[in-house]
Amino acid sequence: MTYRILLACHFVGFVLLGAGLVGVWIAELRSRQSRQLLVLAEACRYVSVLYRVGAFYGALLAIASGVGLVLALGLGFLAAPWLVGMWAFALFEFVEGNTITRIHAMRMRRLSEEALEAGRITPELRREMDNRLATFTHFLDLPLYFSIVVLGVFRPLTWTLFAAELAASFAIALALAVWLPRRLPWPAVGPLGSGA
Repeated sequence: MTYRILLACHFVGFVLLGAGLVGVWIAELRSRQSRQLLVLAEACRYVSVLYRVGAFYGALLAIASGVGLVLALGLGFLAAPWLVGMWAFALFEFVEGNTITRIHAMRMRRLSEEALEAGRITPELRREMDNRLATFTHFLDLPLYFSIVVLGVFRPLTWTLFAAELAASFAIALALAVWLPRRLPWPAVGPLGSGA
């Protein structure tokens, strides 16, 4: 019975985490497509809320139930490459998501609200928009999430899949961090429309 409860919590945690990260991705794209301050500020607020609620609590539930599952099954935390990979990706994602990415999202929310009040894109907001490290880590979230899911589903007994997923996740994030800002650049400093 305990195992089933832990498994259900693990599943719910990953669904909540995935929903939060997909929601963040959509809100991020919306904020980049908009040329109206109200929409930009609203999208930044959604990114902040989705990180705080979906990504944070989903990751917390997935990690806590994962610890419970390992203990209930007597696996050992370093028993197999897939388990080590899941822990490594999950812990990295949790720490990175609650430091660099979350701080950036909170700044974007605050600065976009200030820009909305001022009626223009401020230099401070524009500098935060151009934060390259935050952009890269933001685009790293979904590939790492899918890597965790793949490791949990296929449970490989060699390090090959772990290494391939790690390389692919960083390559995808780097490609997105370079390509997407060129394809959907943030608006320049200055006035934007204020309507929807």
